[in-house]
Amino acid sequence: MNGGDVGAGVVGGGEVSGVGPPPSPLDWKFSQVFGERAAGEEVQEVDIISAIEFDKTGDHLATGDRGGRVVLFERTDTKDHGIGRRDMERMDYPISRHPEFRYKTEFQSHEPEFDYLKSLEIEEKINKIRWCQTANSALFLLSTNDKTIKFWKVQEKKVKKIADMNMDPSKTPGNNGSGSSSSVPPSPKPYVVNGGYPDKLPNSLNNESFPPGGISSLRLPVVTSNETSLVARCRRVYAHAHDYHINSISNNSDGETFISADDLRINLWNLEISNQSFNIVDVKPQNMEDLTEVITSAEFHPSHCNTLAYSSSKGSIRLIDLRQSALCDSHAKLFEEQEAPGSRSFFTEIIASISDIKFAKDGRHILSRDYMTLKLWDINMDSGPVATFQVHEYLRPKLCDLYENDSIFDKFECCLSGDGQRVATGSYSNLFRVFGCAPGSTEATTLEASKNPMRRQVQTPSRPSRSLSSITRVVRRGSESPGVDSNGNSFDFTTKLLHLAWHPSENSIACAAANSLYMYYA
Repeated sequence: MNGGDVGAGVVGGGEVSGVGPPPSPLDWKFSQVFGERAAGEEVQEVDIISAIEFDKTGDHLATGDRGGRVVLFERTDTKDHGIGRRDMERMDYPISRHPEFRYKTEFQSHEPEFDYLKSLEIEEKINKIRWCQTANSALFLLSTNDKTIKFWKVQEKKVKKIADMNMDPSKTPGNNGSGSSSSVPPSPKPYVVNGGYPDKLPNSLNNESFPPGGISSLRLPVVTSNETSLVARCRRVYAHAHDYHINSISNNSDGETFISADDLRINLWNLEISNQSFNIVDVKPQNMEDLTEVITSAEFHPSHCNTLAYSSSKGSIRLIDLRQSALCDSHAKLFEEQEAPGSRSFFTEIIASISDIKFAKDGRHILSRDYMTLKLWDINMDSGPVATFQVHEYLRPKLCDLYENDSIFDKFECCLSGDGQRVATGSYSNLFRVFGCAPGSTEATTLEASKNPMRRQVQTPSRPSRSLSSITRVVRRGSESPGVDSNGNSFDFTTKLLHLAWHPSENSIACAAANSLYMYYA
């Protein structure tokens, strides 16, 4: 593809081609919901979901919330008949089931802290979760709040239950408060350590202790069952490496390293080493008054361990190569869209800020989300995006109101389907949108996070989300209120769908509306 094909779409698998008709739009259906609130029920701030992530297999899903908790879900529909999905596909077996998940476990990942040197409160809110490679049936994941990253291991532990002890059950401690007593008849026998008898005893005692035929009540302890419980253990804590709020973490394909990014720096870590990291990007100017942009998101390439991309508040994406130099302040490629002449306004820079980027599974395309649009970029073409999707263009006349109530600084995430054919992102009124990005596709589906996804009506408002960095924060003014535009599109700034994730291999989306996790399939 050359620079003249800016308007083209993208086909999954890394090929940009107009051959063949685009796939037909998907028919989305409600699958399940976790944590659904009743009508009018007030949502607690700590229960609002702040991160969602599928693992690479799609068999596990993790969510993080503002209370610092991580909740894990596991897939159940592939285990129903004792046969895996891949085996069924090999057998050409018709699969009528859709992905179903169940609650697996949860643990407290982060606690609220206080930085005494800076007199700064550090929230426990989980900003990002990333799955790591599994080993020996144990699950590993990284979670981070504003300042500290933690490496967790979640594993099933078997607890042995002992029964048939050589005790009278009716007289054991804890049973109606009775004292303990041996089932052996009481006698003036000398005991030794471990509860046995001396090897040599007087004949009278031997006769009394071991009558002919032995003692019927003397039993050896027996293991009757192995109870399984899930245990989450923090393996490592990566702390004190960021002066500003961490907005991204991303695993490298080498399985050994990961990056963490804040507003001004990106650090490279080894999973096994928690007390040192390497600063690979530093955009902090010598004089902070000269600061013009901040880092908003960063992600490793899915297969090239030397390549990563990061986005900025100016709407640009930089691709960097770790092989070029130890400090990667100079980028290998820069992706940014040129402004149309005469289109500049007070809000231009604010809405151009990229809140999230994701590499496609093929590694050739990058999806970015700014305030108004989704853009799909080909990393081999830096003249402009190969596709642009309008998310909520009807809000453009309301930018002044959105600025007044800080909604214009909301950070919406984006995601791609595993085959690269579709992209998705959230909006207000708990709506999210799915777009087809194959050449010629006109697919643009709007869904609501509810049991009836096609209903598209405003839900009970929840408390507004606030996740601004210290650099881009402005003073809150005015109130947030729902409204309707001239086309009848409803918008409620207090209910926003910021976080969502696409299953890595199937058309299934998990999204968060306040404290509820909704799942859909097509």
